[in-house]
Amino acid sequence: MRLSPPGSDDPAAFPQGDHLRVSGGRVPGLNDAPSYSFVVPRRMRLPVLVAVPHAGRAYPPQVVARMRDPAGAQLRLEDRLVDRLGIAIAEATGAGLLVAHAPRALLDLNRAEDDIDWDMVEGGQPEGLAPQSPSGPGCNRRARSGLGLVPRRLPGSGEIWRGRLPRAELKARIAGIHRAYHAFLADELAKIRSEWGAALLIDLHSMPPLRPADGEREAPQIVLGDRFGISCNRGLMACALRHFEARGCTATQNRPYSGGYVLDRHGAPQDGIHALQIEVCRTTYLDDRLAEPGLGLAAMARLLASMVREMGAETAALGGGGNLLQAAE
Repeated sequence: MRLSPPGSDDPAAFPQGDHLRVSGGRVPGLNDAPSYSFVVPRRMRLPVLVAVPHAGRAYPPQVVARMRDPAGAQLRLEDRLVDRLGIAIAEATGAGLLVAHAPRALLDLNRAEDDIDWDMVEGGQPEGLAPQSPSGPGCNRRARSGLGLVPRRLPGSGEIWRGRLPRAELKARIAGIHRAYHAFLADELAKIRSEWGAALLIDLHSMPPLRPADGEREAPQIVLGDRFGISCNRGLMACALRHFEARGCTATQNRPYSGGYVLDRHGAPQDGIHALQIEVCRTTYLDDRLAEPGLGLAAMARLLASMVREMGAETAALGGGGNLLQAAE
């Protein structure tokens, strides 16, 4: 079985065996290409779903034509090739894998559906729509900084787009990308919890290199986010931190990234669904230009896979341990 996302040059073979593959959603303007793909063993070995929302590379030609600097914007907006880490993790562990093919430039799956900069949309804010409150409950308002549901500008680079976005196109992106992805993710997490008693979502991202914090010699290679304890059992977060510390990998918790809309929407520890965001420094798995696979990709994939195995066993135990032997195999 192969996971070959639209627009991807990654021919990596997925593990042999009895797997289920599902594609869904649609990328507007790309001949109805699916906006996500999902691969999972028919008999899961651990209650973990790895999701990759920001590595999509399925760019409609008309969207690229409206970009002021296509290559630069794509490089900075994408979690460049982090889906390759996701594939390797799923192959090694038997976790479910959900990969978004729609690029973040079209729509950011880690933003709320209404986190829209209406100044970039034809006709502006619709009449009758209540003004947005930056401090509203559950909101992660990034539109004001240019990084809302549809990114508008990048720090240091200015505006991404030529002209405004047609309202009909925005509506199609929300339906075909955002709603489709999150509805599917919620359903799969519910299925895992039903079978195991608990489920763990690993929301996999990558980050540009960070600077060392005051008093620290090394910058973190990994940042773990749980919305400051809201989206994930604290014991699971502690398990992840111990894992990286034991292997000499510098990891921090919630700073500077605590997670976003994905964790707000899907993390519900009180209901047995735990969600953890992982940001991986791009220098650890990409080349010097942070554009292509580097020599460290295989090692980082192994490090993350071993973490997923440990957390999978812990999650199974939280769910009652009925399938704990499978998770530990």
